[in-house]
Amino acid sequence: MGRSKGRVWWIQLGLVLLFVLPAPAQDEDIFGIERKLKNRTRKSDSELGNVFRNVLGGFSFEVGGGVGYHTNSMSFASMDPTTYPITSVITETVSDINQGDTLGFRGGNLGFPFQMGIKLNLVDLIEIGGGYGREWGNMDALRVEDFRFNFGSNTYTFDKLYGSVGLILYDAGKRQSFLNLKYRKYAGSNHYMQSERKLRMEQDYPWRFLVDAEFGQLFLRQAYDGRLNIDKPFYSIGFRIEREFSEYTKMFVRPSVTFREFTYIQGMEPTEVQQIKQQLFTVQLGVALRLPATKRCKVPGCGVVMKHLHNGVEYRGSSIWNMQHRKVGQW
Repeated sequence: MGRSKGRVWWIQLGLVLLFVLPAPAQDEDIFGIERKLKNRTRKSDSELGNVFRNVLGGFSFEVGGGVGYHTNSMSFASMDPTTYPITSVITETVSDINQGDTLGFRGGNLGFPFQMGIKLNLVDLIEIGGGYGREWGNMDALRVEDFRFNFGSNTYTFDKLYGSVGLILYDAGKRQSFLNLKYRKYAGSNHYMQSERKLRMEQDYPWRFLVDAEFGQLFLRQAYDGRLNIDKPFYSIGFRIEREFSEYTKMFVRPSVTFREFTYIQGMEPTEVQQIKQQLFTVQLGVALRLPATKRCKVPGCGVVMKHLHNGVEYRGSSIWNMQHRKVGQW
């Protein structure tokens, strides 16, 4: 009897410790990698459908436009400067330019880019994508001292095909990870600080910050001079700021700088070419729509407007334009 009572006592003590003590591995996923790679919520009844919908939820379509200012520089040198469309403000001739002289022509004007594309989010860490764009703008004569390098037209239209890659620096998920790190120094028995951590983690954080790069090829639809050619691809570096309005819709602002190079070919059988290097400083504004991985609930009589489960499968009860998990003031 004494041994039986002792075993019962140890079993009761173990049950008490099991329910009282916190689980040690509850917050071990500090950076959310396991949560991102293993989505435990099913999106479809079948395995194939579940995989398809999880992949579909990583794609988003976006469209945007903006305004930019391009600066152009050309290191001009020629054995026969008189064959180029160079004029002088004072003498209206180029007799003052000798063979082999090097002149640094410069100029700039406005450009108006527009583009649309598709992107794929990889575990909330990297985004890859691509798309099509068009740019309209003006081009003034390049200047140095009293000389002007004139072009055939003062307007242009470029098309472009581009790819992109971006690194997500900070978003709602990384904010929660940093909050977990910040509050780990407080004991679990410190209810005040743990309650503060929980409240801060449950707050909506609609902002996301990325650094990204674009690279691709330009196509001359209407060049500002018929002797202009593009041989090299362009590349762009930008900083992107996003603001979510719902789980699937957002607006973004992207200041960037683009580097590209043009070749100016003189004559039908050119023996020399001039390189025009251009930098385009742009501020772009756009909107993006992420494809919904979760199907809209069509169960008769179900009036739940938030994300919910039916037979272990997740459904959404709201339009993609609304917050799926609404709080006070969002109804």
